[in-house]
Amino acid sequence: MTKALFFIVAAILILSMFTGCLPRETHLAGERPAGFLMGIWHGWIAPISLIVGIFSPGVRVYEPFNSGWWYDFGFYIAIISGFGGISLTRKKAAAHRDRL
Repeated sequence: MTKALFFIVAAILILSMFTGCLPRETHLAGERPAGFLMGIWHGWIAPISLIVGIFSPGVRVYEPFNSGWWYDFGFYIAIISGFGGISLTRKKAAAHRDRL
């Protein structure tokens, strides 16, 4: 019972942290545009941004107020490495199962 409660509370806290760092609307952007590191972060949480964006039209997957090429570079590195890493792990696991 306590393990289940712990995991529920942890999941709620993690989800709250992720949604607090979603790409923002243009009119809420500060004076500094999102740069390389924010591009990496937004790439990592892109699936969460996509789901939240379905229910909240002000949330985007991609930060519109960004520094340009460096933000794009960070965003795509995170997207490719995040989802590519999952694919690579699956291929290794499947290869290991085939050998058994």
